[in-house]
Amino acid sequence: MAGRDFSIFDDSPWLAGGPGRLGPATAVPTMMSHEEELLCHWLTARWAEGWGAVVDLGAFVGGATARLAEGQRAAGHGTGVHAFDRFAVAEGHKEKFLYGAGVAPFAGEEALGLAQTLLDPWAERVTLHKGDLRAARWAADTPIEVLVVDATKAAVTTDRIARIFYPALRPGSVVVQRGYLHWREPWVAVQMHWLREYLVPIGHATDDSVVFGCVATPSDADLERATTEGMSDREMTRDLLAAREVFARFGAEERLLDLVQGIERSPGKRAAWAMVPRW
Repeated sequence: MAGRDFSIFDDSPWLAGGPGRLGPATAVPTMMSHEEELLCHWLTARWAEGWGAVVDLGAFVGGATARLAEGQRAAGHGTGVHAFDRFAVAEGHKEKFLYGAGVAPFAGEEALGLAQTLLDPWAERVTLHKGDLRAARWAADTPIEVLVVDATKAAVTTDRIARIFYPALRPGSVVVQRGYLHWREPWVAVQMHWLREYLVPIGHATDDSVVFGCVATPSDADLERATTEGMSDREMTRDLLAAREVFARFGAEERLLDLVQGIERSPGKRAAWAMVPRW
């Protein structure tokens, strides 16, 4: 495999063609915006060449997984989609994202069976990995071509994801950081700033996603330097401001201010649930 020209991302080509291309994947509930749905499908249908795995971290009940798998099916690639999650859904999320989408009410948080049912149309190409992502395993010699990350709700988890999965990235791989612009997850932008020599910003999808292209595989030492869990608020703010050009490129300067102010309101906090809102 060789590095690729990422300039096609400048024109957001996933927006062309309308939603009909998603096919049966639209029936799988998701927390994604519509543009993020289209992005996931386009990445596997049009961008991926089929030399590496497709990995979905923080799969919920399979929303992104279904869009990725449907795109992969359209492309005729057989590398499969690996989805990682606890597959447990809180009551509030059931009400907000599942029941209104046609899922019958159910007791308890366990959702692995639901995910399996929803993803049945792609059962031959989807592998579900249930458990804590911090304990997940992935072999560095098993290349990842497309990596969608929606599991960065804590700095420690963000760091573990990098150590487990980023050694499998290769030049031409694409990483979608779905929490990059979210004010509750400032450590994501900080870590990607530290990894800027290896993962370069190439695209943005509403609301919070920034897409990165891999130009070189980060070493274990690189990933150690990019650890965010032990950073001070001052260091984190410094690195966010140093990443200003990324935010400006995607017209998201106000989002940068949101991240900085989130740190100011939440001294020492490194988990999304602990971040203090401004209202």
